[in-house]
Amino acid sequence: MKKIAIVGAGLVGSLQAILMAKKGYQVDVFERRPDLRKADEIGGRSINLALSDRGWKALELAGIADEIKKMSLPMYGRKMHDVEGNLSDLPYGLNGEAIYSVSRGGLNQKLMNLADDYPNITYRFNRKCLDLDLKSNTIAFQNTEENKKEEYTYDQIFGTDGAFSAVRSRLQKTPMFNYSQEYLSHGYKELVIPPNEDGTHRIANDALHIWPRGEFMMIALPNMDGSFTCTLFFPMKGELSFDTIKTEEQVMDFFQKTFPDAIPHMPTLVEDYFENPTSTLVTVRCSPWNYEDKVLILGDASHAIVPFYGQGMNSGFEDCTVFHNMYNEMEGDWDKLFETFSTSRKPDADAIADLALYNYIEMRDLSGDPDFLLRKKIEKKFAKLHPDKWMPLYSEVTFSHIPYSQALKGGEVKNKIMEQVMQMDNIHENWDTPEVMDKMLELL
Repeated sequence: MKKIAIVGAGLVGSLQAILMAKKGYQVDVFERRPDLRKADEIGGRSINLALSDRGWKALELAGIADEIKKMSLPMYGRKMHDVEGNLSDLPYGLNGEAIYSVSRGGLNQKLMNLADDYPNITYRFNRKCLDLDLKSNTIAFQNTEENKKEEYTYDQIFGTDGAFSAVRSRLQKTPMFNYSQEYLSHGYKELVIPPNEDGTHRIANDALHIWPRGEFMMIALPNMDGSFTCTLFFPMKGELSFDTIKTEEQVMDFFQKTFPDAIPHMPTLVEDYFENPTSTLVTVRCSPWNYEDKVLILGDASHAIVPFYGQGMNSGFEDCTVFHNMYNEMEGDWDKLFETFSTSRKPDADAIADLALYNYIEMRDLSGDPDFLLRKKIEKKFAKLHPDKWMPLYSEVTFSHIPYSQALKGGEVKNKIMEQVMQMDNIHENWDTPEVMDKMLELL
């Protein structure tokens, strides 16, 4: 039986382990952290994740989608909060589709527990990856629990160890390897809206809440226990930034001016602000993702993106789907599998990275803008009239399996059309007329 190593027991690594075990391989999964399955409380970074169609497809492939659905909550649209506390709704899909809020830590723990059902999967925790000998495919780890060095040799190695991947770090030392990373000038901090005393949600739990404020924003995603995970996306430095808001008075003053309707729902705001870390946001691009037929990096290790399209996990899970479809097509021929996957998947990873960066501007600057909201209404009406001719970019990315690179190209064409439509005379008064629909048909 071929032996496979997966370095990194996060979401993508744990899913890939299940999929490879189902194919009959012996799979060893290495993780630098302690065993998450034994944790009573799951702390650390936990921007809630939004599972959508690409992610669900991979979970269905692994046969575990029903289990994951039990721990997720559907969100049917964005609910925007202006400074006065007025709400406006923007549905996600054309036909009542939803994205699903799920806890990062809870999902990771669940995937590990589901992997326990496979006797050919072995988890090894507290293993820090030190080096990788590419000639022999031998990995060296520091066992941090027992303070000793260990070495293991495998037929194939998957690096799924995140944006600061040790496996990728080794590939970066090989000839012709390209790598770039770019940080946003904004970071994020997690905050909390706790449940009501009876365990119910304080605000609507069927939507993703956004407080768009131009240069920054706050979002809130519902949890199963009645709470919301809130995330403040905010400049790291500058006149108004994480760097300058340093006292309890400054925190309360900022929130009272900026997110006044949220304050009554956030009794632990000040404590959360100072106790929770400020984290950075990075985009990673690299190529190739493989070394010969020996090593392949997946997920954030190969294409970390910012979270504003809700596609970080979904794109990583889609890596697993695409890889396994390709494996089946090549009938398990490893010789060209890694290189073919790396070459064909890279353009889609670059496309979703670009889309995620743009969507931050859309969420923080545009989602409260009347022109933007009208544009979405026009698009939605046209798409319902002509579903064979127009699918909004968000739907292509979130509710379809159209390659990201194709969706990006189509989105650029649609954007140019909508810019012309929005220039039509009295568009705010006349948007719901046959003339507007005819104009779109003509431009198409």
